[in-house]
Amino acid sequence: MNDEFRGPAGSTPVSVTAAPELREAIMTSHALPPVVDTATWERRLQELRAREKAATRELDAIAAERRRLPMVELPDYTLEGEDGPIRLVDVFDGKRQLIVYHHMWFPGEEWQCPGCTGFTAQFTRPDFLDAYDARFVVVTQGPIDEALAYRRRVGNRLPWYSTAGSSFGADVGAPPGGVFGMNVFLRDADTVYRTWHTGGRGIEQLTHTFALIDLLPYGRQEEWQEVRPRGGRSPPPTAGGRGPRTSPRCTDRMPRQPDGRLRTGETGRPPQDR
Repeated sequence: MNDEFRGPAGSTPVSVTAAPELREAIMTSHALPPVVDTATWERRLQELRAREKAATRELDAIAAERRRLPMVELPDYTLEGEDGPIRLVDVFDGKRQLIVYHHMWFPGEEWQCPGCTGFTAQFTRPDFLDAYDARFVVVTQGPIDEALAYRRRVGNRLPWYSTAGSSFGADVGAPPGGVFGMNVFLRDADTVYRTWHTGGRGIEQLTHTFALIDLLPYGRQEEWQEVRPRGGRSPPPTAGGRGPRTSPRCTDRMPRQPDGRLRTGETGRPPQDR
């Protein structure tokens, strides 16, 4: 295999190590992966399949370790819900397990974080969790009236609560000022425990959008994907160097260069240590 990404028939192959401006001048949105015979394709697919299966087994082992994590007892927080103040223990709605997505909130903005909005909009029938004695809700730092109005505006189906008048959000990793994340809690009678938390790219594992996009030959079309193993595919150029985001981040709010690209160090790719 060579490090070339083919354009349309008759065009000049482009090295993936070529300068970006050279690739942009030669490649088109119809650039293609290398073409091989069926036997070679099957062999490469089986090699990849072995890695995919190993990753699945590793994720099974990680899930088992997650279930074995210790937990932390929480105080009796009070949030704001659609019907007024509500204790955290009552947010469980009788269930023993609770998943909370912490939706970023920017005061005074008509449209909130597009990543958080898109992520939570995926879950249109969360009642499947009933069979697992669990509930999935959104908690935000926004005032409850504004949060509920935004929920209606975007057609979100999940229950929403506000932690604006409580230290709950800040205490579990989602303080005011634009931080997203997810927490899992366990209830034993009237006592609530925190069992798991993630943020950054950890949220990717919980969305179907990137799972589907990552199957595509052009992938996410993010600049960071141009750093890849030998023989990897190069995404076609995108307007302003922008493509689908890699996690729920408000990149629209980050400073950009005149050509629309994010400034150095502020890419759509979350930190790799997350």
